[in-house]
Amino acid sequence: MPIKIEENIWIEMSDGCKLAARIWMPEDAEINPVPAILEYIPYRKRDGTRERDEPMHGYFAKQGYVAIRVDMRGSGDSDGIMRDEYLPQEQIDALEVIAWIANQDWCSGNVGMMGKSWGGFNCLQVAALQPPALKAILPVCFTDNRFTDDVHYMGGCLLNDNLWWGSIMMAFQSRAIDPEIIGDDWRRRWHERLEQLPHFQHLWLEHQTYDDFWKHGSICEDYSAVKVPVLAISGWADSYTNAVFRVLEKLSGPRLAIVGPWAHIYPHDGIPTPAIGFLQEAVRFWDHFLKGHETGIMDEPMLRAYVEAPHKPTGTRHEASGRWVSEARWPSASIAKCDFYLSACGNLADRPQETCELSIRSPMSTGKSAGDWMGAGCDGDRPGDQRVDDAGSLVFDSAIIAEDFEVLGAPDLQLTLASDSPVAQICVRLNDVHPDGSVSRVSYQLMNLTHRNGHQAPQSLNIGKFEDTTIKLNDCGHLFKKGHRIRISISTSYWPIAWPAPYHATLTLRGGISKLSLPVRRIDTKDDEVSFSPPIHGVSTPQTMIEDGFLSRRATQDLITGDTSYVADGKGGVFGEGIFRFDDIDTLVDHSLTREMLINDHDPLSAQGRIVQSFTLGREGWMTRIDLTTNMTCDAENFYLEAKLEAFEDEKLICHREWKDTVLRYLM
Repeated sequence: MPIKIEENIWIEMSDGCKLAARIWMPEDAEINPVPAILEYIPYRKRDGTRERDEPMHGYFAKQGYVAIRVDMRGSGDSDGIMRDEYLPQEQIDALEVIAWIANQDWCSGNVGMMGKSWGGFNCLQVAALQPPALKAILPVCFTDNRFTDDVHYMGGCLLNDNLWWGSIMMAFQSRAIDPEIIGDDWRRRWHERLEQLPHFQHLWLEHQTYDDFWKHGSICEDYSAVKVPVLAISGWADSYTNAVFRVLEKLSGPRLAIVGPWAHIYPHDGIPTPAIGFLQEAVRFWDHFLKGHETGIMDEPMLRAYVEAPHKPTGTRHEASGRWVSEARWPSASIAKCDFYLSACGNLADRPQETCELSIRSPMSTGKSAGDWMGAGCDGDRPGDQRVDDAGSLVFDSAIIAEDFEVLGAPDLQLTLASDSPVAQICVRLNDVHPDGSVSRVSYQLMNLTHRNGHQAPQSLNIGKFEDTTIKLNDCGHLFKKGHRIRISISTSYWPIAWPAPYHATLTLRGGISKLSLPVRRIDTKDDEVSFSPPIHGVSTPQTMIEDGFLSRRATQDLITGDTSYVADGKGGVFGEGIFRFDDIDTLVDHSLTREMLINDHDPLSAQGRIVQSFTLGREGWMTRIDLTTNMTCDAENFYLEAKLEAFEDEKLICHREWKDTVLRYLM
């Protein structure tokens, strides 16, 4: 089907703000209207997500849809200032955008909404507001709870990705606006954004509990508000997987889910492979709910998931062996809990044991083999051999497994424990011990133990008092093979994933009664029927590579001082994509990023985070750069955040800003 592309069109909001959009559509859509598919995110349609957008949205247009990529207010080429994530104004604008789309001559009146990460979040947020024209949504790599399952906090622990993501957001939102789109006013508008740029990580660190700030935009507050059909997708190598299982359980309308082995990537580009024909699967979904065609999509089982076979624990994984399985409903009647008890001798036993007390006080650098909190499919971002971190943990091993079995869902660990400090954190890892002794991570979870009774009102720990706590690990799909062992590893630190508690606490748990529950799945012959088309792509945007990218990750320890340094850097920013030019818009993109996390094994207050970025954007006659450095330190009472931004036009400094903020620790 012949299509045409509009590089930029303006959608005016009721308050006069204009949002910039890029559109792909069938050439005859104005004569023969078709449904529309909206992706609404802040990552710059013109020079940010162009490489990803072109083959995906171009494909949808060739299948008889208008595909629309809109820059949010304050981002990309759109008017305004971006003041935070998921604000009410963002959702109000989305409602107006959907109404505008539905009223265009080229639209049949039916609109679908899709997106990954931020775009997956807002699919659900906007659907909960029930705009009449929105008929179905397709969220990928998303959450339903902005506090428990996003980049800021995990189990009430502060994620170090809060600093990383805040730094990324500052760099993204401080980039110049293209004069080819907005003309001579670009410089004034760029200065306006620079002068009003928020210190994002400070905003988020001010909210250390599940308060109204996080409840807004968390659809778990009212699942019943989402009534449109949902196709929810994620991958085990991503950090946004748990919400898929919750929306299957909690929503009441038509809903399907696919969970593959992938990282934070659309599944047709999925790493680790196997990738799937996501674009074809999406069109089956859109055709059914936006065009009324019978595609068989609703004959599919509610959940299609990839159960991974054991893999060697290397930080780089391009492939994942395993198999696709299906569940007609979720929760599934074919899954039953299998319990293992933590014993005094470090075993996982199949029945309660004699009560004992076991203590752990981990070195602060325990976690060096964790990989990144959010897998992005990059070299080195997956968990490595867990023996490195098991050395600083309490470990409990099962007997050698006699027969293969699969787990699918969320394991949990019921602990009876006490602390010698009023604030403490715990990390629990479910591991697979291979016959050669290597250990791979299957799932994990963190908990700030002051959040043991909920995330809204933390309570100090009663020193020396034993209390019961249940820790629900991340959902997983894994085959435990004959000849392997199951391992539970418990530590009091998980650096550099989480910022440490202010005390180097010792935890004491009662073995014999503490137990692990695994969601063991009964194998079904219908599993063999699960299959997907191979991945395909539309036409790519033309690019020229100026300089190849690279990624480097290294952890080093000073054996005299006990200081550990964890450094990740790369040419090409987050994904190591190198320096390149979008040829069709003659725009050069160059992003470099270095992340350094420092800690001393004996001192939680030694923790430091530092992120340095440089971002060059431009072409002949228009060249811009921003340099950004962000830092975080702490003491027992406060967190300390600093940032310095410098912006350049043709190597001339045009803006210099600094931020220094102190945030009180709230049992964190």
